[in-house]
Amino acid sequence: MQQCDGKTEYIVLDPDSPDADLIRRAGEILREGGLVAFPTETVYGLGGDALNPAASEKIYAAKGRPSDNPLIVHIADMEHLVPIVRELPEKAVQLAEVWWPGPLTMIFHKTDIVPDETSGGLPTVAVRMPNHPVALALIRAAGGYIAAPSANTSGRPSPTNAQHVAEDLSGKIDMILDSGPVRIGLESTIVDFTEDVPVLLRPGYINIEMLRKILGEVRVDPGIRNGAAEKGVRPKAPGMRYRHYAPKASLTIVEGPRESVTGKINELAAKAMDEGKKVGIIAADDTASCYHASIVKDIGDRNTDKEIAQHLFSVLREFDAENVDIIYSESFNTPRMGQAIMNRLLKAAGHKVLSVP
Repeated sequence: MQQCDGKTEYIVLDPDSPDADLIRRAGEILREGGLVAFPTETVYGLGGDALNPAASEKIYAAKGRPSDNPLIVHIADMEHLVPIVRELPEKAVQLAEVWWPGPLTMIFHKTDIVPDETSGGLPTVAVRMPNHPVALALIRAAGGYIAAPSANTSGRPSPTNAQHVAEDLSGKIDMILDSGPVRIGLESTIVDFTEDVPVLLRPGYINIEMLRKILGEVRVDPGIRNGAAEKGVRPKAPGMRYRHYAPKASLTIVEGPRESVTGKINELAAKAMDEGKKVGIIAADDTASCYHASIVKDIGDRNTDKEIAQHLFSVLREFDAENVDIIYSESFNTPRMGQAIMNRLLKAAGHKVLSVP
């Protein structure tokens, strides 16, 4: 155990068997309206009491997050879902039976016990049951409901280890629970059950084909493809309106045939370096050696979802620490999580994509 500074307590916990007394202390902080960052299987979350409006306001303030960007309510037991939702569709139950606990968030019409400060002023609530022993123990210790967005400064790459959390939030929150690196590395899949047909609002570990195998018809929100929420419609889920995951440097994705991509990125990098810019490149392990730039980051095997997903946000943060001016990245359409990986990378790039023949 150690202190980040005079305010934020930093505690290391076994990810599989967390110390019960330390979890109890963290739960007390949340019950009293404080903020605790904690691990999940996706990314680290910044937790507050979901039923306490003041706690949700503290989350927005600590992150610098717009208050109309809804928070996700984390639960640890299925019975805790009933008091916070007006109706529970049968298809949502079917999906929960397969994927809860797990990297799945579902959106429902909320009851009045969920404050508007938690729901971003919306009549709906986003709910998930994380698959991580520390997270589940903390939720129960806190009273059953934790509102938690990712534990980072709003707009920055999401935190996949506790050190990322400390970089952004040390001194702004009460406690950080460190249980090592997360398993998945991308935020949860979000499915909206407030319409007649379920709608995929954010891709994640659970892809559209997996959803349709369980639910049948599932629509895909157009914002996933075009990078913006439908005009005039208030987004129901986190990350559908505002800039997300962005490094400090300008990021451009170059897509096309492999040889064309490497040639174009090298051409762009050479030009930028001639202008005195520090250039970073994100590449897969089969092409990383082909590039010539200030810094080349090998993000892993392009055919392996786990490596790419786990490394993406860390690589973006590393470029920040190395004061890179410009970043060029290959595209990564991996077999299972390709849509989710590219969704995050496109948001980080502000949808700046260069296609080469």
